[in-house]
Amino acid sequence: MSQLHLRIFDGSRQLFLLPASFLVRIVDGNQKQQRWHDYASNDLLFPDLPFFDNQGDSYSVLVSAKGYKQAGFYPVKLSNAYVKTLDVMLVSKTPGFSFVSARWPEAQAKYPFLGSDVDNAAGEARYDDLLDRSERALACFLNLAEAMSTIPLAEGTPLTHIRQMRWDGDFRPAQDRFFSWCDATLIDQVREGASVGQFSEEPAPGLLHPGATYSWKEAKFGEANVQLTFHENEKQKIGGVDCVMLETDVDYYRDPLAHAILEVFPNGLTHALTDPVEVYVLRWMAGRMAGVPEFAPLYTVTG
Repeated sequence: MSQLHLRIFDGSRQLFLLPASFLVRIVDGNQKQQRWHDYASNDLLFPDLPFFDNQGDSYSVLVSAKGYKQAGFYPVKLSNAYVKTLDVMLVSKTPGFSFVSARWPEAQAKYPFLGSDVDNAAGEARYDDLLDRSERALACFLNLAEAMSTIPLAEGTPLTHIRQMRWDGDFRPAQDRFFSWCDATLIDQVREGASVGQFSEEPAPGLLHPGATYSWKEAKFGEANVQLTFHENEKQKIGGVDCVMLETDVDYYRDPLAHAILEVFPNGLTHALTDPVEVYVLRWMAGRMAGVPEFAPLYTVTG
């Protein structure tokens, strides 16, 4: 037999507040349903799930609660040699944001390129305007910046190479991407990472990113991988450094099968623009599954 330890969290990245009722569905890799039951605990042990020693051990797990979007994971590889822990996050169907820890002083200290082109007062006013104009755009930026800070390169991380944020016209922060000026040497840093499997190159990047010359996607997780797209024809010299424009976004799933099986947030996934709440949940769960430091942007999801 194999064992699954399931823990259920909320958008604050804390264990889901009780009392609550959770519908848990567990399906093995042979597509046989092993559990479909309501539970009143946020910390559950399933000690007697079948072990097959083959593809049948690639389980899918779905969790839902009234008023919350269902969430889950696939594949959850179970074993008869150890207990597998899976952390799942449920967020409200009408989520909100808490930016208490993401005010200008905290954001500027962590991401100095946010206001590197203006004085502090102007930088704060511009940042506050973004918060007032679009909480989702700010959440998107904080998601992407936090994710980028965990991508190791030969020299620093992608954030190390960003010189300025773009705030002008169509390049201002949006709910699904942000643009910046980066040191042109970042291209070779990412290319070097791609040579050892850290990134996969996207063919014909200009089709989905008009004007793009190169694009690479992080290959670490099954969900919410960062995509770095370079626009080498957009150039700027900043502080004596040759810079090109960098477009940063994220995709929900690397594996179409995971998308089909889980159907996580089914309504949100039909939107034309990526939803930062879904990215927040997927990246957090993927990181927990991979055993890397917790994905913890400066904000949390409420509701």
